Amino acid sequence: MTDSHTTTAGTDWQAWQESWDRQQEWYMPDREERFRVMLDMVEALVGTAPRVLDLACGTGSITARLLARFPDATSTGVDLDPALLAIAEGTFEGDERVTFVTADLKDPGWAAQLPHDSYDAVLTATALHWLHREPLADLYGHIAGLVRDGGVFMNADHMIDETTPRINAAERAQRHARMDQAKERGALDWAEWWQLAAKDPVLAGPTARRFEIYGEHADGDMPSPVWHARVLREAGFAEARPVWCSPSDTLLLALK
Repeated sequence: MTDSHTTTAGTDWQAWQESWDRQQEWYMPDREERFRVMLDMVEALVGTAPRVLDLACGTGSITARLLARFPDATSTGVDLDPALLAIAEGTFEGDERVTFVTADLKDPGWAAQLPHDSYDAVLTATALHWLHREPLADLYGHIAGLVRDGGVFMNADHMIDETTPRINAAERAQRHARMDQAKERGALDWAEWWQLAAKDPVLAGPTARRFEIYGEHADGDMPSPVWHARVLREAGFAEARPVWCSPSDTLLLALK
């Protein structure tokens, strides 16, 4: 099911999904590992048939892996990006387990557009770092109101510990050197991927609207895992801590 977007028959949506995955893996070679741990913790805490909110869902990367592992799950994907939503809607067209909603997470009333009042799990990955601390803390408050008692919220994203600047610099230098090596082997980066989308007859319009909404990609804040855990507890979660990390990223889990 879809909200307000229409998809075009004949477009190879799976190819666009795979292209997005490859582009994201250029930045995060361990991307699948974080998804695996995320779904491990979904199973451990809320079972194998959860009602999930895929927050800032993009092309539906989390939803695809959720349904492949848990066929009895349902997912509501919410995002504002018309191009990525077009890919998501095309990919899951006809799948009654999936609903997409167009909403701006910075709008205080965004949750009113959701089809359900509560969710077993709210999941997001590599998306909320474009928010600064104050709107992110506000968003965490809204999320706490959507997660049922005993339910979970998980955020896998860039979370930087500013107390370790030399470690951070060394990690960043090594990561970018490896990205440069992958680039030499033909990997697409963010800008190149969007250039391809802008040339596609189906995605050109949504891509233009996407850049009208967001402008060029810009990061917000990337506070430490300690900050995220503290703010989530203040928002109403009973427990919060990392359950996976890489040298640059963290999967932080909060339990209601």
